[in-house]
Amino acid sequence: MSRIGKMPVSLPAGISVDVSDNNVITVKGPLGELSKPVDRDIEIEVSGNEIHVRRPSESKRHKSLHGLYRALIANMVTGVSEGFKKELELVGVGYRAEARGQDLELNLGFSHDIVFRLPDEVKVETKTERRSNPIITLTSADKQLIGHVAAKIRSLRPPEPFKGKGIKFVGEELRRKAGKSASV
Repeated sequence: MSRIGKMPVSLPAGISVDVSDNNVITVKGPLGELSKPVDRDIEIEVSGNEIHVRRPSESKRHKSLHGLYRALIANMVTGVSEGFKKELELVGVGYRAEARGQDLELNLGFSHDIVFRLPDEVKVETKTERRSNPIITLTSADKQLIGHVAAKIRSLRPPEPFKGKGIKFVGEELRRKAGKSASV
């Protein structure tokens, strides 16, 4: 058995789970509702306050799907109960970020401002304090979506290896390079 797949997913109070006939799992909680289609071969059983994921055989495909769907379901339960948060830091002189509803306006040293439209499921906050780098905070119930949006924002100006200027995740360790050395 898969170590991850055989562990049951525990349901916190206030979370409801529904598995439809066409193998679509829907998880509802205080932070929203998420649904995901599950492969026909994988069996999902809801008993009490636990979800068990089972596979029909020991084939390589079934083993890989077993752990995958258990992890996806666990992320859905965590998302609707606690939510997920990603923080991005803008490193550079004059770099600014401002949230206007679902639009994120970024000044990243280009000749123009960048307006990044966020999906409705993702909430954004920006924090700018004197003498510190601007911070963009993304929150959502969908782990996959928030990771995708954070990666797209980071790709607008990835951190460069010499001075570290650009958009990076808070706590991210960058590989720094030494600059040119003067010849003697």
